[in-house]
Amino acid sequence: MASISKENLAFLQLLGKNNNRDWFHAHKSEYVKHHENAIAFADSVLEKMNGHDNIETLSGKKSLFRIYRDVRFSKDKSPYKTHWGGGLNRATKQLRGGYYFHIQPGGQSFVGGGFWAPNKDDLFRIREEIASDAEELRAIINSKEIQTTFGALYGEQLKTAPKGFDKDHPDIDLLRFKQFVFIKKFSDEEVLEAQFDAVVNETFKKLRPFLDLMSDVLTTDSNGSPLF
Repeated sequence: MASISKENLAFLQLLGKNNNRDWFHAHKSEYVKHHENAIAFADSVLEKMNGHDNIETLSGKKSLFRIYRDVRFSKDKSPYKTHWGGGLNRATKQLRGGYYFHIQPGGQSFVGGGFWAPNKDDLFRIREEIASDAEELRAIINSKEIQTTFGALYGEQLKTAPKGFDKDHPDIDLLRFKQFVFIKKFSDEEVLEAQFDAVVNETFKKLRPFLDLMSDVLTTDSNGSPLF
């Protein structure tokens, strides 16, 4: 079944209330069942995405992150995540950016995409382009489709100008970003709709102007010459 089941969300909710290894092992068969449901959903989203984009991720199963938390450096020692999270990366050096879906009960589900952790060189190149000409990026961010679907651009920001850039630059609000991410939240009722996989696909598709612009930027130098 490609749609997320009501029982799946109920299992995640119970896991949140019983986040310990004894409970999890006692309910391992339920976890396997609902994990398979999440895989089927991810497979359906991936198939739809490959109809209009080139996705590097090979399967819905490979897109899903492990439910086991890394607690080594966390004060919260709960061993399990209480959501399904999955990422889809765009393929080849020419297509940059990625997509993410997050399924969690209590109205905490969301999907999004963009650049969550750009490396130092990519971040500098993006800022370099913004400092040179941010008009096209602003047009995308302020477009009706982006505004009505995602609202504002999200991401961590510096409190001041990044090194090498003028703090009085007219586009300093964009230059301060360390991440460039768009997010759309969904209610439990929306997640449980039979065609939620199609809704996620269409939501991701609306990010393409942004991702394609960034891909152009990150595959050219400051003079617009191709890097590859």
